[in-house]
Amino acid sequence: MIIKKAELETVCGISSRIPESSSPEVAFAGKSNVGKSSLINGLLNRKSLARTSSQPGKTQTINYYNVNDMLYLVDLPGYGYAKVSEEVREKWGRMIERYLHGSRQLKAVFLLVDIRHAPSENDRTMYQWILYQGYEPVIIATKLDKIKRSQVSRQLKILKEGLEVKPGTKMIPFSAETRQGRDEIWELIEDVTKEA
Repeated sequence: MIIKKAELETVCGISSRIPESSSPEVAFAGKSNVGKSSLINGLLNRKSLARTSSQPGKTQTINYYNVNDMLYLVDLPGYGYAKVSEEVREKWGRMIERYLHGSRQLKAVFLLVDIRHAPSENDRTMYQWILYQGYEPVIIATKLDKIKRSQVSRQLKILKEGLEVKPGTKMIPFSAETRQGRDEIWELIEDVTKEA
């Protein structure tokens, strides 16, 4: 994918309506500090289009990134961050659910998990919940550059078993530093959006 245009077009808060889109969408879900903003910046070849923060839990909105006026990358609020109240977490959950149900153009959901650690309870819940909403998430194992190459297959196995992924689920190791995995993610995005 050659990126000619990439911009944050719509920011959708807790009380906003989900925008009607005529272009295909792919969504990114993941824990607050798993590297969603870094992934989106890496995919779009931009340094700081998606804001990365040293404070996890900053993304409290659904952010729509317009790519080449052809498709949207949709950044969902990070989940599982301890410093926000239960009430706020529930609102985020409802907002994500409204999006998954309400978007007519959603073609794929990517679930980001940290390759260094076994999946958390929140990761497992999110995976099951995305399945329940009718999508089979592609797993992106982030922070690949933080482990040795010899550990990769073992860590992927830990993620696979920990999430109890369905057979045939795609898992892509990704590094925001080296961009490893970027082309594979774009290939998948192009595959699912070209049918649109």
